[in-house]
Amino acid sequence: MANFKIHNSETAPQESKELLEGKKKAFGFVPNLIGTLADSPQLAKAYDYLHEAFASTSFNNDELTVVWQTINVENECHYCVPAHTAIANAMSIAPEITEALRNETPLPNEKLEALRTFTVALVRERGFVNEEQLEAFFKAGYSQTNVLEIILGLAQKTISNYTNHVAKTPLDNAFQPFAWEKKSLAV
Repeated sequence: MANFKIHNSETAPQESKELLEGKKKAFGFVPNLIGTLADSPQLAKAYDYLHEAFASTSFNNDELTVVWQTINVENECHYCVPAHTAIANAMSIAPEITEALRNETPLPNEKLEALRTFTVALVRERGFVNEEQLEAFFKAGYSQTNVLEIILGLAQKTISNYTNHVAKTPLDNAFQPFAWEKKSLAV
């Protein structure tokens, strides 16, 4: 079994050191995901850029959280679901939104539920959504721009979710209170 190295600013490749120092200043520690990504400076920088780009889209904080966490849950990411729960708490996202996303239950707001439903479809269908799915999304008040913005968020989350699957990234102590496992469907 491969053990992926989790870098800090002393052990990281030179091109990743500045990014790691920035994360340490921002969070008070270097999250294990970032320390793992740092082994490939290009991937670490791409992830950071995509995160910043997606966070600056037209989506508000609730909508950003819905997209991020929907993708994390759909991809069964043991690391990103707890991390984004902590991030949602820091962003003052209502607990009923966070819990509905973690538990795959309907959101308390129809527009947010339409965003979640469309994001799930985009992930499951690998982009091959049908006209009915698009029309339902548009009818909920979203636009073509929003479709493309979800794809941006999906690109970011693919990097983190897949890295965490392959590397089996251990959960940071700060995220331990939000540990998560996908609920099995009752037979």
